[in-house]
Amino acid sequence: MLKRKNIKLGIAPIAWAEDDMPEYGKETTFLQIISEIALTGYEGTEIGCKYPHDAKILNEELARRRLENITQWFSSYINELPFWQVERDFKDHMYFLKASGAKLINVSDQSFSVQHRSSTCFTRKPVLNDEQFRELADGLNKLGKTAVDHGMIVVYHHHMTTTVQTAAEIDRLMELTDPRYVNLIFDAGHLAFSGDDPVTVLDKHFDRIKHIHLKNIRQNVVDRCRQEGLSFLQSVLEGAFTIPGDPEGCVDFPAIFKILEERDYKGWLVVEAEQNPYIYNPYDYAVMARKYVREQTGI
Repeated sequence: MLKRKNIKLGIAPIAWAEDDMPEYGKETTFLQIISEIALTGYEGTEIGCKYPHDAKILNEELARRRLENITQWFSSYINELPFWQVERDFKDHMYFLKASGAKLINVSDQSFSVQHRSSTCFTRKPVLNDEQFRELADGLNKLGKTAVDHGMIVVYHHHMTTTVQTAAEIDRLMELTDPRYVNLIFDAGHLAFSGDDPVTVLDKHFDRIKHIHLKNIRQNVVDRCRQEGLSFLQSVLEGAFTIPGDPEGCVDFPAIFKILEERDYKGWLVVEAEQNPYIYNPYDYAVMARKYVREQTGI
């Protein structure tokens, strides 16, 4: 079992309102989302598209429900945009997160990504050459140092359809970046979707992992979406992702929890699964995931 004093359990609101497709969950309000998160027994939330971009309002409403703000996604474009522009936007994002009580900055570089191309298959991901990879690493080191100087931590999110998706690309990024400034999010679902073994990646890069997304996949759906040449967002709507504890999921969470226990992980565990809320009720799936994590970890 995991040590309770070392772990906080949160959930991402993307199951209630899809950040990339806001029409899915458009009726759901910010207050409903955080109230259901609190009701289902989570301690914190990542920030989603329905959340106010006013730290005072956000803090007040979370405090009423005894919830903490964990982090929020930031899209960098280090290989596409002038660095001054990336840095400016990053600092704005950082100041907001700091004001709202977060310590982590979730960064994913979206240069050349096909994530939002509705007619492009997710297999057609961009691949960086050596020079571009060094440019990415150098930019992330600079952003990470800025975060450290302000008492915060950059956690890099490997992600489907981006230049850092596969286990090999994660290896390269960890090799080229400074561990003082660039850490890693471990996302079990994105690794499984990519065709990599999440357990191997967790074990190999454990010392750099400062944040964890507990995300699952339905392998039969992923395989069908790949065969049909569907885009990433189409695959999401088809049900490619799900939560830990779903009988349809295939990620080996017991093996993941075993590593976290043996290596004494300290930090957030965040349940996350973007799904069509009109098919997969967010509250029901939050309850299912919460029950499963408690059974598996004692948390």
